[in-house]
Amino acid sequence: MIRIIGYGIGSLECGRLRERITNFKKFKSTPLTILPSDNTTVTMKIYLAGPEVFLPDPIAKGASLKALCKQHCAEGLFPMDNELGDEEHGSISEAAYIRNANMNLIKSCDAIIANMEPFRGPSMDVGTAYEMGVGAALGKIVVGYTSDTRSFVEKVDKLGKVERAKDGLLRDGDGMAVEEFGDGDVKLVDNLMISCGIEKLCCSAEEAIKTAVELFKASNV
Repeated sequence: MIRIIGYGIGSLECGRLRERITNFKKFKSTPLTILPSDNTTVTMKIYLAGPEVFLPDPIAKGASLKALCKQHCAEGLFPMDNELGDEEHGSISEAAYIRNANMNLIKSCDAIIANMEPFRGPSMDVGTAYEMGVGAALGKIVVGYTSDTRSFVEKVDKLGKVERAKDGLLRDGDGMAVEEFGDGDVKLVDNLMISCGIEKLCCSAEEAIKTAVELFKASNV
């Protein structure tokens, strides 16, 4: 269904809008939002957290995620949208600049979607986990996504044998206890501070974006 959003639009302009919609329907069946008469619209901002910044072509991946956001009437904020300063490349000063720039993006967003795929180990990317915590502390909507639905225990066991110790706890090869929280067949996929700190765990970035948008709309009714 095509919805017209606008206020103070004259009858002539409304007629033109209907004509444009009629023509548009002939070529496309997806929902369309027509801007108000002042050509402005209010969209939510979603910070796109994840290890995608380490890919060979992170800009392309960021662009695809931002395109998904746009499809759902949201603005995607990708960490590499930030312009680097004059700090020496590879220096601690540059690292601090990048961190502060990302913090500012998080402060400006309405929601965070976080890629929770295992990264260099059984858990997700630690930088992404940090950003999720910052967002939660600031009261932002935080939604996770991963295609790996194995429990945290299964992920740890994959790297080294996990066994039940005499004290009744599961322990890894170093004798460290392994979390095994869950309800029936539903198990946490990562550390409890991460898994219990999100609004929902989704199976894809697009599902996470749609969920964040729905939660944002519900909170602003």
